[in-house]
Amino acid sequence: MGEASVDQAVMGFLAAIKVGDVCHGTVAAVSRSTMSVTLDGFAAQPLGVVGPLDRPWGRSFSDVAVVGRRVSGEVVAVDPDEGRVRMSMAATENPELWAFLKQLRRGVTLTGTVASIESFGVFVALDDGPEHPVYPGVGFITYPELSWSHFEAGSDVVQVGQRVTCEFLQFDTWNGEARLSLRATQPDPFQAFADGITAGRTLRGRVTKVFPFAVFVAVGAGVEGCVPLRELGAAPGVPPEDVVRVGEEISVTVKEIDRERRRLTLSRRSV
Repeated sequence: MGEASVDQAVMGFLAAIKVGDVCHGTVAAVSRSTMSVTLDGFAAQPLGVVGPLDRPWGRSFSDVAVVGRRVSGEVVAVDPDEGRVRMSMAATENPELWAFLKQLRRGVTLTGTVASIESFGVFVALDDGPEHPVYPGVGFITYPELSWSHFEAGSDVVQVGQRVTCEFLQFDTWNGEARLSLRATQPDPFQAFADGITAGRTLRGRVTKVFPFAVFVAVGAGVEGCVPLRELGAAPGVPPEDVVRVGEEISVTVKEIDRERRRLTLSRRSV
């Protein structure tokens, strides 16, 4: 069979596979953390791939990644361009969890209890649905989705044991989690701030961050603006930290308000 014919056969085979299908096959090759699978019905080349986070939870990779072993996995992605089907063995071994997560729709409101606060986000034990076999909770909130306001640590916003109401964003098939947003259930202070502000207005604010390229200034509750280096009013070559310091109160002028991107551009030159 020529290369073109093989490509056509691959495309035809993949066209019949959909996300959510369960595929079966035989492990054809194993790398450090990934295994390739020859799928039933297409023996010409391995089209299935099981990644490091798609293997069964609680079992070592070496236990399941054995050439010649029969495996099954739920399809979580189909890539016709690469000729690959990403399979999740974790999905087939945790059908109740996967069924719960797949029926959720973006924007739906979920309630639960904060189970753990980590440096990378917050786990939430949801009131509805099963427990997670590995993590403290099925729900997970990344730090950007915790609050509209600036904070230093997750514990500044929530506490373990606290009841929370969040908006569902998406099903994270890598970790078998419901990605949530706590801030989406709260009013956006930037939009309220923008309602009463126009370009040219002078404001007082506190410097929160100083970078080589810009200075950030808090000008309202949950609202920070950016003063680009060119708008800082410093002499050429003078670093920003020699002009202002974190915690210092300064006067700035509103240059531009971008509601869609939630960006506030400020200037210190014209004050």
